[in-house]
Amino acid sequence: MDDVSALLRAWSDGDQSAIEKLTPIVYDELRRLARRYMKRERPGHSLQTTALVNEAYMRLVDYERMQWQNRAHFFAVSAQVMRRILVEHARRHNLKRGGGLQHISLEEAAEVGGDQDADLVALDHAMNELGRIDPRKVQVVEMRFFGGLSVEETAEVLKVSTITVKRDWRAAKLWLYRELAGGTTDGFGTLETS
Repeated sequence: MDDVSALLRAWSDGDQSAIEKLTPIVYDELRRLARRYMKRERPGHSLQTTALVNEAYMRLVDYERMQWQNRAHFFAVSAQVMRRILVEHARRHNLKRGGGLQHISLEEAAEVGGDQDADLVALDHAMNELGRIDPRKVQVVEMRFFGGLSVEETAEVLKVSTITVKRDWRAAKLWLYRELAGGTTDGFGTLETS
């Protein structure tokens, strides 16, 4: 882990050889992350795990001015990039079929089967709405749900306490559940929960 963080910092400082050393170290972890995403997708999805990893990696390499903090930060951004790729893919697929947004539950959004493209687009829409109210809670969801980061890793990336991450995670799940189920967010404008 220390090697990854040191290589990321070297890369941020402009050392191009660091990216060459970093690639084989992080590739397996990126594949694990991509498999986690693809497991939620419909069977026969036209985007394969390797293609998702490659596309994400190409976008990450293009982040020239990114100041990588550490390994957890890299994988948090990787999770966000993969989510964006899948949402873009789902939107293109929905447009071809004439689909639109529909209300689903958070559990349905995470299950395999059904119309995964519409589910992912609806979840993305809900997360964008949440981001307007509380961007940090969206980051917590991306890191925990999509990226598989632990509470501790998420706290480290966001520079907050683990208790704050747990509180944000709980509040975000509640808010997303209500949004995806077609409920209202009255009384949850600040997303504070006890």
